Amino acid sequence: MNSVKIFACSASLYLAEKIAHSYGKPLGKMTLQRFSDGEMSPSFDESIRGADVYIIQSTFPPADNLMELLLLIDSAKRASAGSVTVVMPYFGYARQDRKDKPRVGIGAKLVANLLSAAGASRLMTCDLHAGQIQGFFDIPVDHLYASAILFPYIASLKLDNLVFAAPDVGGVARARAYAAHFQAHMVVCDKHRKRANEIASMQVIGDVEGANVVIVDDLVDTAGTICKAAEVLLERGAVSVRGMVTHPVLSGKAYENINNSVLEELVVSDTIPLKQESAKIKVLSVADLFAKAIRKIHDQESISTLFIS
Repeated sequence: MNSVKIFACSASLYLAEKIAHSYGKPLGKMTLQRFSDGEMSPSFDESIRGADVYIIQSTFPPADNLMELLLLIDSAKRASAGSVTVVMPYFGYARQDRKDKPRVGIGAKLVANLLSAAGASRLMTCDLHAGQIQGFFDIPVDHLYASAILFPYIASLKLDNLVFAAPDVGGVARARAYAAHFQAHMVVCDKHRKRANEIASMQVIGDVEGANVVIVDDLVDTAGTICKAAEVLLERGAVSVRGMVTHPVLSGKAYENINNSVLEELVVSDTIPLKQESAKIKVLSVADLFAKAIRKIHDQESISTLFIS
């Protein structure tokens, strides 16, 4: 069996170190050269011929993070790696998964094409914005779920009258899965937007009177939706409201919104590094989850045991 070699691009080095430590191997050595105009030229500092190479990089902004990943995939392919698996904890551009208005591109499909064209043999990711994005790829996709780390944390809270909330109609399937696991009820926060990142109105479909509510979502950007949902839920009689979100994009006034919100806490994973600390934000790591998945894939074992049903 080919040897496993794990490498990290610069944006996800913090997470790659934890994944490699959990796996039990040091990170592979590589160099990222930058020309004076900012152009990048990554290279491997050790032989990877015939090896199963795992390259870890989330593609949050800036766009250089995606370009660096593509260049390193190409380098691995040209260095005769046996296989090149892209470990992308956060799949950027996933919100652009369809034409929702005329004359727009489908960014998720474009990124899928770029990864395949660069030479990726496989993609490993976590909580895609839309599960059907897996169909944009002609290579195997291992889609992991942060519920593997969030379920135990929710259980440890020992909340009475637990209710799960979807922050919008698109998150109903996720909220239903959480509610089914804990044999709890679920509600939906139906929102209407004036424009992107700006909510005009919101209403709650379902009963939250006397409930401890957990809002679940795949990502939090400006935090406008989740903070507004928390306010509306408390107005409807909820005892407490928490957020459980996989990807902390947290742009714009997100930290200000969260700190000034009625949320008890916002629990996120480390697929994206926090830009600043907040007393209301708790981070759980997906490092062990990805390390286990890498081991099972390399040993040609099923990864279904990593899913909590």
